[in-house]
Amino acid sequence: MTAIRLPIRIVVLVLVVPVRMAWDVLVAGGRFLRDTVLRPVGRGLVRLGRAVFVWPWVALWRHVAVPVGQALLRLGRALVVVPLVWVYRQVLTPVGHALVRVVRTIGLVLAAVGAGVLAGVCWAGRVLFVVPVVWLYTWVLVPVGRGVAWCAGGLWWLLGRVAAGVRAALCWAGRVLFVVPVVWLYTWVLVPVGRGVAWCAGGLWWLLGRIAAGIRTALYWTGRVLFVLPALALWQWVLVPLGRALAVVGREIADALGHAWRVAGRISLVVGRFLGTLFRWIFVQPLRWLYRTVLTPVGHVVRDAVLRPAARTARHALRIGREAVAVARETVRRTRADLRKALFGAPRPPARREPVAAEARTLEKGTERETSPSTRG
Repeated sequence: MTAIRLPIRIVVLVLVVPVRMAWDVLVAGGRFLRDTVLRPVGRGLVRLGRAVFVWPWVALWRHVAVPVGQALLRLGRALVVVPLVWVYRQVLTPVGHALVRVVRTIGLVLAAVGAGVLAGVCWAGRVLFVVPVVWLYTWVLVPVGRGVAWCAGGLWWLLGRVAAGVRAALCWAGRVLFVVPVVWLYTWVLVPVGRGVAWCAGGLWWLLGRIAAGIRTALYWTGRVLFVLPALALWQWVLVPLGRALAVVGREIADALGHAWRVAGRISLVVGRFLGTLFRWIFVQPLRWLYRTVLTPVGHVVRDAVLRPAARTARHALRIGREAVAVARETVRRTRADLRKALFGAPRPPARREPVAAEARTLEKGTERETSPSTRG
């Protein structure tokens, strides 16, 4: 087993190492490409799409569609809803109440008249139709119907007796003419003949079964000798050993592939670390030294000498502009208040139910009022 395993693992390792190193290079390149190119480009495309497609529609909705919709809603409410509500409350509701009262009064009058007419018609119909019909039904139709029913009952009983006699005669004649001969024929002719035919068919079936069993046995042994025994021998002495050998070889190849893949990963890791260290010594360390010793002091000087004074100046200018805007806004507000006062007069002070601060009762005023009479005295 070792003589097979060691050469297989050596050959597989030689074949797998380049594949594993190429795979690791592709993985590292893909991650670097994803982190440095694809992800920033995707974020930039997302922001660009948001700025081109989303923000204009949001601004259009917020600053155009919503104000226009609110203005149209207020205009529609002022032009349509308020007049319709006023018409409904001031015109349609009183007219509807008046119509309901008129219709209710007319309905009450018509109901009273209809009730009187209906009562008269009912009384006249009862006198003219109901009383004669009840008398005719009670003293004429009921006795006649009872007599007819008694005659019909007697006739039905007579017909039933005659039908029973005829049915008994027909049953006796059918039994004598048909049932007795058929039973005799079945008992003494058909049953013996059927038993003989069944015995003959049973013997013929037994004979055919014996012949079929012999043919089946002959075919079974012929097929067993010609097909089953050679196939069984081929399976036991050829296919099973060959399959076991192939299984051992395949298992060893699979184990060798796994072991070679892991060993190649270690080799690729060592090579990658060596290349990374070489890259860091050649490029990263010089660039870091340049950044720390040259670019950082220059950046600090630029920040302290240029950027901070510029930012301070910009904040001061922004503060001045904000104060100027506030002063202009206050001036406009005062001018508008003065114009409103000149055109419409000073606004009326609101009516206040609570006492004014000057008239409110305080602890000092209450004490002064209570002590003033004694002082005078």
